[in-house]
Amino acid sequence: MPAYSPKPLSAAKAQLIRSLVKQKKERDQERAFVLEGEKPILELLASDAMALLALVIGETRLAQADAGVQQILRRKSVPIHTCRDSVFDSLSDVTSPSGILAVVRQPAWDQQEILSRSSLLGLYGETLQDPANVGTIVRTALGFGLDALWLSADSADVFNPKVVRATAGGVLKLPVLYIKDVANLTGQGCALLASVPAGKTSRPITDLTNLPERSVLAFGNESRGLSDATLRQATVRFHIPVSQAIESLNVAASAAIASFYFRALSKQKQPAEHR
Repeated sequence: MPAYSPKPLSAAKAQLIRSLVKQKKERDQERAFVLEGEKPILELLASDAMALLALVIGETRLAQADAGVQQILRRKSVPIHTCRDSVFDSLSDVTSPSGILAVVRQPAWDQQEILSRSSLLGLYGETLQDPANVGTIVRTALGFGLDALWLSADSADVFNPKVVRATAGGVLKLPVLYIKDVANLTGQGCALLASVPAGKTSRPITDLTNLPERSVLAFGNESRGLSDATLRQATVRFHIPVSQAIESLNVAASAAIASFYFRALSKQKQPAEHR
């Protein structure tokens, strides 16, 4: 199949991409975000090309005509644009741009279908501000086969470019949903397991050997933890024992350890043919 000849990127399209990179309001309005890098774009081309709204290739990268670029250029169903390297650099928010980016349609998830499952294990993040933490938690949840991640409305935007990079493409595969109140979960019959610092009201995670069929693990803000309102709705409070050499673990590390532990518990309850 002959390669497609990219069209010059217009000033209007360039400005739209800059707005998608910098402004959550624009991402919400357009229901789109920017994905940069050859590997995640090629993976998306293979798995869900219809999600790609446009591709942009810098002039130097286009001139190299390597295998990745050629594979992209053969996709005639996706509008492809090219631009000067200086323009591409202004579109990217990374120090060393890859020369290839995509405008991608935000995935839509059916929250009611997820919450209606007879067996469910998810995560809830409350007021998580660090994009790197949110991105790592998305990747962790996907890696351990969790059903979804819920975030409070004041958490970092999952389509922020820093979050998107940290997920390594996971943002397109794991349902991530924003809610105003954790009661949206407990009201649907989900047990809330709250991660807290060690104390009289919490139990070591290894003491928990039974997991409700429909459970959500809750993690709080990087400095303040979970709010009192959320803690009041928790079925149980647990902590991850650590050495006295440190005060606590990073929230993303805590989420990874808890996800691994509770996913293993949930699999112990499943019949062998469903594991």
